[in-house]
Order: sequence, then structure tokens, then C-alpha cells
Amino acid sequence: MSTSDSAPRVALKKITPAVSSAMGSLHGAAVSAAQDAKVEPELLELIRIRASQINGCAFCLDMHTKDARAQGEAEQRIYALNAWRETPFFTERERAALALTEAVTLVHDGRVPDDVYAEAAEVFDEAQIAALIWAATVINAYNRIAIATRMAPGAYQPAQK
Repeated sequence: MSTSDSAPRVALKKITPAVSSAMGSLHGAAVSAAQDAKVEPELLELIRIRASQINGCAFCLDMHTKDARAQGEAEQRIYALNAWRETPFFTERERAALALTEAVTLVHDGRVPDDVYAEAAEVFDEAQIAALIWAATVINAYNRIAIATRMAPGAYQPAQK
């Protein structure tokens, strides 16, 4: 469905600024937890992109692929992320994080399987696993917000370093 032909949707920031602010605070807290746990910002972008691919969120895909590129992520890895299991481009650590992200995103398909969690626990400590779960949870919430309000992709530009 094209967003250009769609009727305007509610502007959540305008109508519910306190809730929007709380969501921003949750995002900030999740990023801080990841920093404290020494989870790489590049890995967080892979998580955000992969969840957004699964959810079909064009706005978030536009944003996070641009952010990943700005952080130096290789085009080849961004293009292959949807098929990460079939490529040699991702580390064991990234693979464990991506599997966990998919399980959290698709929780309705059978929860987070024990083997997926165990795989993550082999390469991440508890603080890092917590940060990964928060990162996946936050991007899934943002995907739902962007999809429900039909946020249009294209205009986002990463912050300049």
C-alpha cells in the first residue's frame, strides 16, 4: 500500500507529547544500557534494521540503514541482512544477536526458544542480553508507531559527527 495515497494519520508527538517523550526516554535508556554493557552501536543498528525488515517498516528501514552507513557499515552487509543466515558476512556474536532479535520480533511464533537464548548467552553476558532485548523491544515499538501513523520514509538524515 502506498503511503502517498493514504489519508493523513494522527500526529502522535503533537496529540500525545508526554507519551512520545516517554518513548524517547525509553529509547535513550535502552541506548545507555547498551553503552554501559559495551554493546557496539553498529550491532544495535543491525538489530534495528533486521526488526524493521521483519515488520515491514519503511520509515525505520530508511532511518537505520542511513545511520548504519554513517557509522561505516558495509553496503554488502546491509543488503544481505535479510538473508544473514545464508551469508558469511556476520560474526558469531552478530548472528546470536540477530537470532534473538528475530525471536523477540516474532514472539507470537513460539516465544523466544531456549536454544536461541542459549546461543546468545554463549557470546553475551547478562547485561548485554538485557540490552539486546531492550533494543529489539524498542525498535519493535517504534516500527508499530511508524506503521500505524504511516510515517513517510525518505527525509531522515543522520546526525553529522
